[in-house]
Amino acid sequence: MTSYIERTVDPVLRRLFASLPVLSITGPRACGKTTTAMRLVPTVIRLDNSRVAQSFRDDPDAALRLIDEPAVLDEWQEVDGLLGAVKRAVDQDSRPGRFILTGSVTAENRVATWPATGRVVDVPMEGFTVQEVLGRPYGTSLADRLLKPSVESFVGAEPLSSALDLGDYLGLALRGTLPSAVLIDDPMARTAWLRGYLDNVIRRDIPQEAGGIDPARLGVYIEALATTSAEVVEDKTLYDSAGIAKATARAYDHLLSRAFISHVVPAWSSNRLKRLVQRPKRYLLDASLVAAALGADLREILLDAPLLGRVMETFVAGQVRAALGAGQRPARLFHLRTEAGRHEVDIVVAFPGGKVAGIEVKSTGRVSSGDARHLEWMRDGLGDRFTAGVVLHTGPAPSAISDRVFAAPISTLWAPAS
Repeated sequence: MTSYIERTVDPVLRRLFASLPVLSITGPRACGKTTTAMRLVPTVIRLDNSRVAQSFRDDPDAALRLIDEPAVLDEWQEVDGLLGAVKRAVDQDSRPGRFILTGSVTAENRVATWPATGRVVDVPMEGFTVQEVLGRPYGTSLADRLLKPSVESFVGAEPLSSALDLGDYLGLALRGTLPSAVLIDDPMARTAWLRGYLDNVIRRDIPQEAGGIDPARLGVYIEALATTSAEVVEDKTLYDSAGIAKATARAYDHLLSRAFISHVVPAWSSNRLKRLVQRPKRYLLDASLVAAALGADLREILLDAPLLGRVMETFVAGQVRAALGAGQRPARLFHLRTEAGRHEVDIVVAFPGGKVAGIEVKSTGRVSSGDARHLEWMRDGLGDRFTAGVVLHTGPAPSAISDRVFAAPISTLWAPAS
């Protein structure tokens, strides 16, 4: 495929690079960071090439002065002294649009080599959203719809919404978000690519990042994460399931989060709601990796209701994360659960100023008032802090359930109302 697929992050990058000297595009390996950066900058310095990297290790300041600007410094983390050289270059000349850093870890996570606080701005990037792949126009943002909700705001403009069923949504989920996988039509070939991706993470990427990693144990831990993706579980349950020590599990969590293979979503808390569990919720990068790690195909997932629910929530959470991450309104994602699971909200979206919205994910085309009971409990407890609650489902049409609580097809995430 030779044509470029416009990304939701592109307008953000263009605007920021016009005003700032250095951007760092962060995200999982193979999500398209370098391809996207090259739309802004023609010069790419590939630091995963050992010969190129050695020149920058020998004298990073001189190497930076000799390259054509603006430049993409791809896989910057391969050269420990590079960030210091970038800092010195920017201190001497802070004109906008000089460097874009791309890599599979965030710059500030490299604590020992992070001298550029205040000089490098991170721009998070996800894999493909369905909206990007389909080339749908951008209407009202998800954040604005959650802040000013109405049935009309969740209608969307997707003419195929009424034709989509659970199998269609699951098929979209299992295509994944990583561009190379999304663009493979043959399911068997796509699965082979995804398993190869995980194998590279387990045997190469993480061990290179941290010495002493046992790939076999790491692989078992990733499988445990896949089994519980989108669930709130005790840490002990995970490390016992993987047969590893608590300290080892914490180290794996840290490394997988840094590499964007897993996302840890903290528990939301409020003094207006009582007996809230403070354990985090973990998601694998996307639903396709859940399936690849477990060796499960579409039919097997459809016939396993608990796994189906986890896969669909992992899919929706990734779409929401991408939609909010590229928006103009800052928002943070949490989850909510009370003790014993009496009340649970899959995704809590927290906005500045204390405003909060809730999202529930249901693998059903028929939504009843009972499916919204947790959102209504949240609304009643928070009062005017609660802006909206949405039950995202696999049916064809949006509806109003009660005050500020709605039901809408999952497809509204990639077909926002204009």
